[in-house]
Amino acid sequence: MPQTLLDVRNLWVSYPQSSSRQQAVKAIDKADTYAIEDVSFQLAAGEKIGFVGESGCGKSTLGKAIMRLLPPQSRIEGQILFEGQSVPDLNPEAIQRFRGETVGLIFQDPMTRLDPLMTIGNHCLETLQAHEPRLTKQQAKQRALDTLAAVKITADRWHQYPHEFSGGMRQRVAIALALLLNPKLIIADEPTTSLDVRVSAEILQELTRLCAERQMGLLLISHDLATIATYCDRIVVMNKGRKEEEGTVEQIFGNPQALYTQTLLRAALHIQADREQPAKVDDPDVENSSVLTKQQVPILTVDRLQKYYTIETSFLQRLFTKAQTKIVKAVDNIQLELYEGEIFGLVGESGCGKSTLSRTILQLIPATGGTVTFAGEELTRLSPAEMRAKRRDMQMIFQDPSASLNPMMTVGESIADPLNIHQLNATPAATRAQVLAMLERVGLNPAPEYFDRYPRQLSGGQQQRVGIARALITKPKLVICDEPVSMLDATIQSEVLDLMLELKRQDNLTYLFITHDLWLARFLCDRIAVMNRGQIVEMGPTQAIFSNPQHPYTQELLAAAPLLRKQG
Repeated sequence: MPQTLLDVRNLWVSYPQSSSRQQAVKAIDKADTYAIEDVSFQLAAGEKIGFVGESGCGKSTLGKAIMRLLPPQSRIEGQILFEGQSVPDLNPEAIQRFRGETVGLIFQDPMTRLDPLMTIGNHCLETLQAHEPRLTKQQAKQRALDTLAAVKITADRWHQYPHEFSGGMRQRVAIALALLLNPKLIIADEPTTSLDVRVSAEILQELTRLCAERQMGLLLISHDLATIATYCDRIVVMNKGRKEEEGTVEQIFGNPQALYTQTLLRAALHIQADREQPAKVDDPDVENSSVLTKQQVPILTVDRLQKYYTIETSFLQRLFTKAQTKIVKAVDNIQLELYEGEIFGLVGESGCGKSTLSRTILQLIPATGGTVTFAGEELTRLSPAEMRAKRRDMQMIFQDPSASLNPMMTVGESIADPLNIHQLNATPAATRAQVLAMLERVGLNPAPEYFDRYPRQLSGGQQQRVGIARALITKPKLVICDEPVSMLDATIQSEVLDLMLELKRQDNLTYLFITHDLWLARFLCDRIAVMNRGQIVEMGPTQAIFSNPQHPYTQELLAAAPLLRKQG
């Protein structure tokens, strides 16, 4: 019988409340004030347990409670035992050792874990020096390099800073930091949200291999049901702080008992459905192949586009190592065309150049070479003022809705901002009316109530709806979507994607959809281009790419993508 590592018994957690809030909830039932409500479970050595549920259901709170990372004055009831020892009773010195040496935590947002003023190498050395001061600097560096290599970070990036890494690369660093001290348990809070399918598979395979070899436990928090089903032994379904259901993968996905679990499963299967025709154009009865015949002149043409970066070496590096200046070809001779009314997917692993390409198309960063032609006008020749005016017809939906919204501006002000920038309304009253109408279109009702809210008062799905409203308020012809639903759970993903499809049908929008989720691309896109190391290696109709991939890299991506199948 495997040894029990973690034993959580009847856990209740509430966050500290302001005095006014405390007065307001005095008469409310206890359960309505708690983020975690009477949750119990056990995790054995070498076992992998997955926690799933919508954002706000308490998954991350549970992980923070185990690590004692909740805000001061948070209220905890029940027991958290690790190898029989009470975690809440550990003294400050013991809890410092517990975090890292005993339990490693991988955060969802790597930028909350990484110091922007420290190099990646110094992050690793600081962690090792704090916990294993007897290691020499050379020993510490070698262990760090070995761990970084395990998550596909090469030694030449040792001296770089977090801002020089893509989102996916930063997440790899965060995973490496959690593995540095060989902990007995890893708590992984959405560890591969911003990673492509191949790297996600490599990292999760590495984590599960370590669990088996070292009898290390894994508590995996994710909104991706396919990932949970692929890599976990047991699943706990959370909803509004409560444990709805617990069981093996076969039990949960083959015969879910809770209505909430059934809803989650339906939403995930809906997105991964293999549609004969992914997304329709104009008329739902018109086949996707008609996209290219209805509009022969492309709305967007990218011709031999290049974006190169130069990594300068210091004088000492050149003197002692003879290191040469390195050229990084983030975007290398890209050629593609988008036609009015189509959804064009761009897929590939993190760091392959997808986001750099989108920003170069919008001229947010200057191209090294090549041209971008939009609606018959070459963008690379426009002045900054002319390009700014042109962006009225080219808008962007960002990956992280909370980071893309100004926390000091209300929802109404954020959506109205593009109208004010482009001077599209003469009066504040006209602007307000247009914003309220857009709020209703994206399903934020009652619109006047949402108009005066701040981003922090919205859920992740609601924030992304605001991002969509802001992108569409100027009535653009082209919308570039950079991982717009990767941070949302399955049910909210399904809602947002259906909304985007409906808005596309209403306004005949053209989407450039950037994603690392292959099943999402299959669900949504008419055509797909696969990027690898700055180049497009394969491009074609969605069904052709999935049914008969030609390039070895595309074949690797498809083989690595976890697919959710209903059990039984």
